[in-house]
Amino acid sequence: MKLVAAKVPISTVWTAPDAPRDVDAPATAPQPDVPAWAAAMDTESRLGLHGRTLTQLLFAEPVLVRSERDGWSEVLAPWQPSSGDALGYPGWVPSSHLGELPGSATDPVAITVPNAPLLAEPAAGIPVLTLSFGTVLASVERDKGYTRVATPDGGSGWLPDHVLRLASEPSTPDDRLRLGRLFLGLEYLWGGTSAYGLDCSGLTHTVSRVLGMRIPRDAHDQAATLRNIPIEDAKPGDLYFYARPGKPVHHVGFVSPTGMLHASETGKRLEDEPIPADRRATLVAAAQLA
Repeated sequence: MKLVAAKVPISTVWTAPDAPRDVDAPATAPQPDVPAWAAAMDTESRLGLHGRTLTQLLFAEPVLVRSERDGWSEVLAPWQPSSGDALGYPGWVPSSHLGELPGSATDPVAITVPNAPLLAEPAAGIPVLTLSFGTVLASVERDKGYTRVATPDGGSGWLPDHVLRLASEPSTPDDRLRLGRLFLGLEYLWGGTSAYGLDCSGLTHTVSRVLGMRIPRDAHDQAATLRNIPIEDAKPGDLYFYARPGKPVHHVGFVSPTGMLHASETGKRLEDEPIPADRRATLVAAAQLA
């Protein structure tokens, strides 16, 4: 296996090379246009992603390539822990979305706004790329309100400091809710981990990544590995987990003063709402993030 990195802003991970449909062409193009893809899909198209998409890689995220076939790479994503493979979340991406790992640098920084321009030079006009919330990059130097970051294939670029936080910076439960609320009203996207669409565990995983915590990608793995606490002891910023009788955990959200901040399901939008009786009936566990 070889270690490489996503060289596009967002690469969607698929169950197999033949999983994408015609409507998914913008997401699988050599230069994917995930905002256009998300905007073009109606609810029926989004429901059709079940069994096709798994997760998403963000710019410069490392992956292990297990095999290659017909322009596709079978990968493992170590930043997304999964019970599916001890080395990382498994799936397939177009090989054109992958490049060499960024060069050595220090002090990882994370993008804390929905999207941010990567510039060729500080304060230099048109962005080279637009990067999503949750993107983590290694910093190289800082200069007058900008940070230079290492990028795949030996490059670098600049980001304004006000869109970044150091991954090592301490965080609080309030930070989780503040960042999650950036996406209130965002339409649910199965497998989504970006500012253009999130699923339930994509929200909790990506917010945690920004705050320097690497937690599993899927809800059932989060429930199995994070520190469980009594449901009645859960406080805002903790996690609630839901499961039907005899079934694995299928849903997760942040506990909030209102009830729960979560990406609900396909056809709905990210919301912070009181927990309705039918959902509360399937509340089975709570966990605390470090």
